[in-house]
Amino acid sequence: MSCNYADGLSPYENKGVLGVPERFEDEEAIKEKCEQLAKMILASERVVVHTGAGISTAAGIPDFRSPNGVWTLERKGLKPTMNVSFNEAIPTKTHMALKALVESGHVKYIVSQNIDGLHLRSGLQRQFLAELHGNMYVEQCNKCHRQFVRNTPAPTVGQKETGGICKGAANSRPCRGGRLIDTILDWEDGLPEKDLDISYMESTLADLNICLGTTLQIVPSGNLPIKNKKQGGKVVICNLQPTKHDKKADLIISTYVDDIMVRVLKKLGLELPEYSPESDPTTFEPQFMPDWTISSDQVKNLEKIYNAKVKERREMNKKKRPNDKSDEVDEKKTVFDEI
Repeated sequence: MSCNYADGLSPYENKGVLGVPERFEDEEAIKEKCEQLAKMILASERVVVHTGAGISTAAGIPDFRSPNGVWTLERKGLKPTMNVSFNEAIPTKTHMALKALVESGHVKYIVSQNIDGLHLRSGLQRQFLAELHGNMYVEQCNKCHRQFVRNTPAPTVGQKETGGICKGAANSRPCRGGRLIDTILDWEDGLPEKDLDISYMESTLADLNICLGTTLQIVPSGNLPIKNKKQGGKVVICNLQPTKHDKKADLIISTYVDDIMVRVLKKLGLELPEYSPESDPTTFEPQFMPDWTISSDQVKNLEKIYNAKVKERREMNKKKRPNDKSDEVDEKKTVFDEI
């Protein structure tokens, strides 16, 4: 199904660096690093997680840039052999682990580049999730901009009309003349404003940004995890391939993200919840479908915290480390310098 999504996008030449070989660390290194990650989470007040296509491959949804990714194979004139429909896929151990970490208070917010809807289907609440590239299970009114959950994946991509009419919010009048469109971005579409604003502020405020299953190539989402470096924050990258920002990472773990998250949850003393259709909004009857709109109050409240905290952190770090150059770019070239 991700192939169908990719086929629905406009032609685009610059799809980033493709097919970089994957790397796997040995068992002892993985064990030590997962313990270190758990300690970093416990020592942090504000943890933000950034997720990419690599967290959904265990659900049967191909990623895009790995050796067997959709665009890597497309360049060779091939299609992935692994390609389940979005309806058939269910949230992975990583999706469920993240839900548990949010509910336990260990993770403050999740910034996702994924359009597969698996975070939503895990039962994660909207106030803890930004979907920078859209969601196949969410449509939006082209007039009032409210968002609504669907039972099935949208039939279109690129913010086109899906055929539905805006029903309005439960506590207000229906929107007159509003038509529903999909929320999936095409290559040149601008990112959703509220999702991006919250993502930027949360990423900057975080004392720990964790990246799962992404090479961080797509901008601006790929640059968000390093926004906390100027304020003394840390970055952890968990990915099988090298990423654009490896040189700025405080910890890199190279193995399957499901394995990492299971180990981390165990170290934190948390149980891994199972996917439950009863908690999946896409299974609800139409009259119980949740509104998926980000609250304007959420953005305003975060802005107040952001403005105060960033000023405070910068003043403190300036006094402690006047010669810190963590925000400067390393001149040593990598495979990603062409992006």
